[in-house]
Amino acid sequence: MNFKDIKKIVLFISIIGFISSCSIFGSKQNDTVDDVLKQGQIDPNLVPNAVSYVPIFPFFKGFQNPVDVYVGFDEMIYVVDDKGLNVLDQKGTLAYTISIPGATDVTQDRRLHTYVVGKVFNSAVNATVTCVYHLEGTGQGNYKFIDTLIHPFCDESRQSTQFRGTADEEVQFTGIACLSDNTLYVTRKGPRNQGNTFIRPDNAILIFDQKGVNIGSASGLNATESGLKTAIDISGIATFSAPPQRLQGMSTSKNFLITSNNQTNNLEYKTLQISVYDDPDLGPQYTETASLLNFDINKANSFLYQPYRFKKPQDCFIAPDATNYYFVVDSETDSVYVFTNQGFEGVNPPANSTIKKQVNVSFGGRAADGKPQDGPFNFNDPWGICYNRKIIYVADKGNNRICRYKLNTDLE
Repeated sequence: MNFKDIKKIVLFISIIGFISSCSIFGSKQNDTVDDVLKQGQIDPNLVPNAVSYVPIFPFFKGFQNPVDVYVGFDEMIYVVDDKGLNVLDQKGTLAYTISIPGATDVTQDRRLHTYVVGKVFNSAVNATVTCVYHLEGTGQGNYKFIDTLIHPFCDESRQSTQFRGTADEEVQFTGIACLSDNTLYVTRKGPRNQGNTFIRPDNAILIFDQKGVNIGSASGLNATESGLKTAIDISGIATFSAPPQRLQGMSTSKNFLITSNNQTNNLEYKTLQISVYDDPDLGPQYTETASLLNFDINKANSFLYQPYRFKKPQDCFIAPDATNYYFVVDSETDSVYVFTNQGFEGVNPPANSTIKKQVNVSFGGRAADGKPQDGPFNFNDPWGICYNRKIIYVADKGNNRICRYKLNTDLE
């Protein structure tokens, strides 16, 4: 072997060593992962069949009652709390805060336009009402407000009706999500839900184009009765289109997932997938997804559509990657739940595993690991959830923090 060959071998070994040392999470044998698992009270010497979410430290702190979190197409992290819209970088460093009164929800479309549910005082009716603020430039620091969708004036069915006073002041926009073509879904709840009228019920989902024009609603959802397509007290919504930005592989599906935090109607199902199909004569039709009632006990032990599965789900999210996992956060059980798109609770077992069923990785509770309610696996009134690049983000309202988690099988 000549000297040049020896130099090539040494260079190859150096490159391999460098790549191994630069992994953001490292291997399961290195100090970084051992520290993550140690803080999460999980044995780092996991056997292949042990699958669970582990915390990614540090958690992001310094918020005042955070109720939503979203990783945008611009790669910034958006957190909504009592102060308004907080804009963070990927390390969790706060760039700045935009003051938005009554902010509760945030999302972003593929143009990098940001939408925030909040409140606004409308001098024309001398009342404070629910609204959606539409901004651009939030990721660059030179943001500006483009438009404000104000209830009830943004609802096309209310154009010829008067303001209803207290009844309209009680209406709330509760969730927002975008499709791949920048169409915006806005969920709404309120006291007036009479049928047989051209005016849409308060319990509804309004649909807007990217110019902010109300182009319809999710007709066919039941505003007053429990079922597989109820719209009672919707608390969160998620579509199949989500960051990161990409030229190919972005879902164009109009289907969506919704949660209801209703506490008075004894709803059997509080997390629902609504399927959408285009009728050539009637336009978009919104219907139930009855296939999720397939409780195949050979594939899972628990299911999304089990009756009374949730207590008070506040938010949901759909993984836009190949897994298509569904995430639900419940503020009463203080837990995060994970399902497949077939409604089976759990994630796919690891490759070469002898496990044949979905592995249940749902977690949470105020003292699930024997520690105080602010432990790494504890939540205190969690309200918001999102998923980006295999990481779950949870807005842990009662603990004033944003928690992050990743499957231990994804650490390498």
